[in-house]
Amino acid sequence: MAAESFLFNIANSILGKLGSHALQEFYLIWGVKNELNKLKKTLLTIRDVLLDAEEQQIKNHELTNWLEELKDVLYDADDFLDEIQTYGQQRQRFKSKVGFLLSPFKILLFRYKMSYKIKEIRGRLDSIAADKAKFHLSEKTIALEMKRDLTYSFILPSDVVGRRNEIEEIVEVLMQENGFDECLSVVSIVGIGGVGKTTLAKLVYRDERVVKHFPLRIWLCASQDIDVIKLARNIVNLASGVSCDNFNVEQVHSSLQDALRAKRFLLIIDDVWSRDRSKWLELRSLLMIGARGSKVVVTTRSDYIASMMESVVTYSLKELPHEDCFSLFLKWAFRNGQERHFPNLTKIGEDIVKKCKGVPLAVKTLGSMLYAITDEREWLKVRDDEIWKLKQANDDILPALRLSYNQLPYYLKQCFAYCSIFPKGQEIASIMLIQLWLAQGLIHSSNESQELEDDGVRYVKELCSRSLFEEVEAYDSFITFKMHDLVHDLAVLVAQTDCCVIKNNTDSITEKVRHVTLFSYSPAEKSIPEILCKQNRIRTVFAPSEGFERYAALLVGKCISRFKYLRVLDLRHSRLETLPDSIGNMKHLRYIDFSGNNNIQILPTNICKLPNLQTLRLVLCTKLQKLPRELGNLVSLRHLYLTTKEQNLPEKALGSLALLQSLSIFGCENLVSLFEGIQKLTKLRTLVIGDCPRLTSLPRGIVLLSALESFMIVNCEALMLSDWQDIQGLKRMRSLVIGGLPHLVDLPEWLKGDSNSLKFIRISTCPSFVALPAWLENVTALEKLEITGCPKLSSLPDCMSSLTTLRMLKIQKCPGLTRRCEKDTGEDWSKIAHIQEIHLNDIRIYSEVR
Repeated sequence: MAAESFLFNIANSILGKLGSHALQEFYLIWGVKNELNKLKKTLLTIRDVLLDAEEQQIKNHELTNWLEELKDVLYDADDFLDEIQTYGQQRQRFKSKVGFLLSPFKILLFRYKMSYKIKEIRGRLDSIAADKAKFHLSEKTIALEMKRDLTYSFILPSDVVGRRNEIEEIVEVLMQENGFDECLSVVSIVGIGGVGKTTLAKLVYRDERVVKHFPLRIWLCASQDIDVIKLARNIVNLASGVSCDNFNVEQVHSSLQDALRAKRFLLIIDDVWSRDRSKWLELRSLLMIGARGSKVVVTTRSDYIASMMESVVTYSLKELPHEDCFSLFLKWAFRNGQERHFPNLTKIGEDIVKKCKGVPLAVKTLGSMLYAITDEREWLKVRDDEIWKLKQANDDILPALRLSYNQLPYYLKQCFAYCSIFPKGQEIASIMLIQLWLAQGLIHSSNESQELEDDGVRYVKELCSRSLFEEVEAYDSFITFKMHDLVHDLAVLVAQTDCCVIKNNTDSITEKVRHVTLFSYSPAEKSIPEILCKQNRIRTVFAPSEGFERYAALLVGKCISRFKYLRVLDLRHSRLETLPDSIGNMKHLRYIDFSGNNNIQILPTNICKLPNLQTLRLVLCTKLQKLPRELGNLVSLRHLYLTTKEQNLPEKALGSLALLQSLSIFGCENLVSLFEGIQKLTKLRTLVIGDCPRLTSLPRGIVLLSALESFMIVNCEALMLSDWQDIQGLKRMRSLVIGGLPHLVDLPEWLKGDSNSLKFIRISTCPSFVALPAWLENVTALEKLEITGCPKLSSLPDCMSSLTTLRMLKIQKCPGLTRRCEKDTGEDWSKIAHIQEIHLNDIRIYSEVR
C-alpha cells in the first residue's frame, strides 16, 4: 500500500541532492556529470508515474513487486548520493582551513569507484524503468504546498457526542462505598477497537464528582504483557513523585505501600491485553493496601479479561448510535454551524457515516480528513471508494483509517509510517519525532526562509488535525501525543518491510528492512539477534525499553561497523561504559541518543568527527566527566542535550556550534555558571536549564539571544534571576517556563519578550513568588497561563480581564488564589470569566463564553 508514496518522497529527495551545490561541484571535479544527468532523467520519468501506481497497485500484485524492487534501488541511490554530498561538504571545509591535496592515484581510485557505483545504480534503474511500460501508468502531478486549514485534535468534554448515560452509570458505580465486599473493586469497560473506551474512561476520570471523591487518581496505559514491577514503579511515580527506577523488587513494593496506604484511590488501567491471571493477582495483592472504596477501572477488548480481573461490574460499550455518529462527524468535518450551507455534502456525509458502523474513531478520522474540503467530488470519492468492499476480519485495519492514510499528502505518508518504530501506547514528544524525521530526510522545506523544524511542527499538527495523532498536551509548538492502537496498527501495515520490531532471537526480518526497534528484548544470555548482524542497510537502531542494556555493548561493538548508512542510533539507558572510536567513521549518522547511560565517563574524541550529526542527546549521563573540547567541530549539530560533572561549560566548543537551535543543560550537579559567550549562538531558539543546584546566575548574553523562542529554567535552588534594567527583553519569546526557584519573588522585565510573541507562561514550585508582573498586561498574545505551587501568590492582577487571547488558565496548590478564582463566588472570578477553560486543582471549569 505504501511503497509508491515512500518512493515519491525518496525520489524527490534524490532529485534534490542531484541539484545540490555539493553534487554540482562533484560533477565537474570527478567527470561524472553525464552519468548523473542520465540517472536524473530516468528518475524523473519514473517519479511522474508513481502517483498513478498508488491507485493501481491494490489490484495488481505484479505492480506491487515492481514498486518494491524500485524502492530497493532508490534507497541505495539515496545512500550513495548522501555519501557524495558528505564528501563534498567535508572537502570544502577542509580546503578552507588547510588546503586540499590528494595524490593523483587517490583521485583516480576515487573516480573509478564513484563511476562504477553510479553506472551500477543507473543500470538497475534503467532496467526497472523499462518494465514500467507494461503497467500503462499515466503521469500525474501533485501540489507540493500544504494548503489545508488545521483543526484542533482536542475536543472539550462538552463537545463529546453521546455517552452521557454511560458516564453517569460508571460514575455512580465508582462513588459507591458500600455493596462491595472487598476494599478494592474492579470495573471493566469492554468494547471493540475504536468504539470509545478510552474516551469514556477519560471523561469519567476527569468528572468533577470523581475528582472530589478520590484524593488520589492514577492513569496507566497497559503494555501487551503485564509487567507488574514496571506498573508498580509507574504507580509510585505518579502517586508520590518518587522515582524508583533503580529500586529492587522489595524497595518497589515498600514504596508502593507507602504511596497507597490508607488512601482511597482510583486507578485506570487503559487497554489491557494480557490474559496472564497470575500477574493480575500479583498486582491486585499490592493494591489492597488502599482505603475501602478504592477502585480500578480497566478498558479492554476482551470479556475474558474482564472476568479474569474479577470485575464487580462489566460495562459493555456498544457502537455509537447513528444519530450520535452523524453529529460527531459534522463537528469534525465542518466549522461550527457551517454544514447548513452545504446540504449536498451533508447528505453524502450521512452515507459515509453509515459505512463506519458506529465506530467513533472511524467517524472522527474521516470527518477530520474532509474538514474544510467543499469539493463534492472529493466526498463522493470517499463514499464510493473500493476499500469499503474489502472483506473485513475482526482484527483488520478499519477501512476508514486506510482511507485516511490514502488521502494524506505524499510528504506525510512516510513520516506517519515511521511512527511504527514506537511501542503501542507510548506518549511521543513532537520535538523528538521531528528530529528523527529530520535525520531520515523526511522533512522538505516549503519556504527557504523557514527552518526545517518549523515544517516538522506543521507535519505533526496536520497529523493531529486528521486525528491520526491524539494530543495529550500542547503548548505552542511543543506537542505530546499518542496514537490509538488501531492507528498504530495502520502505521505498521503501511511501513511494510521498512520497519521491524525485534522482541527475541527467533524473530525474522527481511534484508530490505531499514528501521529496527529492539523492544522488550530479553535474551537468555548476552547475545544480539543473529539476523540483525547480517544486515548492512539499517538506517535506524531504536532501543526504547528495558532489558536491552545487557547486550548494548555487544551491539555497538559487533554491529555498528556493519551499519555504514546508519542515521539514527538510540541506546538510551543501556548502561554502556565506553564507546568505540570507530563511531567517528559513521559519516551518515544524524541522531544519537545515549541519555540515561549512567556508566559513561568519557566520550571518544572521534564522535566529534561526525559531519552530519544533527542531534546529540546526553541527558542524565550522570558520570560524564566532561564534554569533548572538539565538540565545536560538529558543524551540522542543531540540537544538544547534555549532563556533565563539569563546573564550567567549554565556551569555545559550544560557542562554535553555529547551527545550534536547541540547548538543554540538565542534571549538572557541579555547574556554577554557563559560558559567557552564549550570545554567539545566534540561531538558538530553545534553551532549557534544569536540576543544576549550584548554578547561581545566568550570563548577561542570554538577553542577546535574538532568535530565542522558548526558555525553561527549573529546579535550580541557588539561582537568582538578575534584573537587568538597562537591557530590553527578548524579542521572539513564545514560551516561558519557570519552576523550582525558591528565591524567585517576581519575574524580571527582560523575560517578557515582545508583547506580540509570548503565548505560554508556566510558573511552578516557587514558594516566594508573590505577584504576577506588571508587564503581563502588555502580553497581548498570551494563550495559556499555568501557576502551580506558589502559595504566596494570593491574587490576580486587574489586567487579566484585558487578556482577550487567553484561553486556558490552570491554578494548582495555591490555596488563597484558588479560593479567589472559584466560579461566580471568588473575588477574582470577574477577571477570568472570559477564559474558555480554567483548571482549579484538577477541576475543570468551562466558560459559557465560547
